[in-house]
Amino acid sequence: MDLDACVEGVLAADRTWLGRAVTLVESTRAGDRAPATELLHRLLPHAGGARRVGITGVPGVGKSTFIDAVGTSLTAQGHRVAVLAVDPSSSVSGGSILGDKTRMPRLAVDDAAFIRPSPSSGSLGGVTRTTRETMVVVEAAGFDVVLVETVGVGQSETAVADMVDFFLVLMLPGAGDELQGIKKGVLELADALVVNKADGANEVAAQRAVRDYRAALAITAPAHPRWVPPVLAVSAIEGTGIDQVWGHVQAYFRELADDGELGRRRAGQQVRWMWAMVDDLLRDRLRASSEVQELADRLEQQVADGKVTPAAAAAEITGALFR
Repeated sequence: MDLDACVEGVLAADRTWLGRAVTLVESTRAGDRAPATELLHRLLPHAGGARRVGITGVPGVGKSTFIDAVGTSLTAQGHRVAVLAVDPSSSVSGGSILGDKTRMPRLAVDDAAFIRPSPSSGSLGGVTRTTRETMVVVEAAGFDVVLVETVGVGQSETAVADMVDFFLVLMLPGAGDELQGIKKGVLELADALVVNKADGANEVAAQRAVRDYRAALAITAPAHPRWVPPVLAVSAIEGTGIDQVWGHVQAYFRELADDGELGRRRAGQQVRWMWAMVDDLLRDRLRASSEVQELADRLEQQVADGKVTPAAAAAEITGALFR
């Protein structure tokens, strides 16, 4: 790829070059690692100006419909919105449907929006290994709001919260005991809880859920001492409550920007991003080493036969990498 042309195309918000740039940084080919790194190096000075919002929730809560409503409202106000939608990858075939655009019909045809579905490829936290890099690309292209839609509530939602400015958790009304509807760890990470599908017969259950979640948050340590996460009821289908949600997001940014907390948070995220990349590179080195692979094949059988403990085998494999 002509990197000069790619950089110019991304900065000009050319959709063809934008798509090619994201494909490059998402590539798992060893030969694409160096040009992807160079591309990000050139684009990084032009990134960082967007509002980064992570949106998660259990499957079926209506994340895509909610994002379609929020994104359309924002583009109508003059914002340019990028949606990074992560689809779960099959543990059997490794494939993903990547059908998020079909669930965001208005944004999909909006000239001020860019939707990029990507496979999770086994990554924890409902995001991909390259979600941070993709954010750099779309921010450099001039998108001032980046919405990251995750696979759903899982064991490592800290991965999502650690790459966005605002972490929004969608909830379902009437899903049983509201205090058990989501793990306490995610409650502690949330900057806002939004009960979706608060319409029709669900409206009463939604208001009850709002009261229950507010009570739960009252005994939970907030992520930021100066910010009390709001709990709101919305209907993405009817469009009610959407503007109120974004109003709280804006209030959050004003609150944290006043004392520099937002800048400190992003700086810490950059450092943790560095160490996450170190982990990825070490795993790539392990897989690329034929010597390590031969050793791993032998140790796998010994571990399966109970002749070697997993801890001892892991130590031997990593030791071989640095010999």
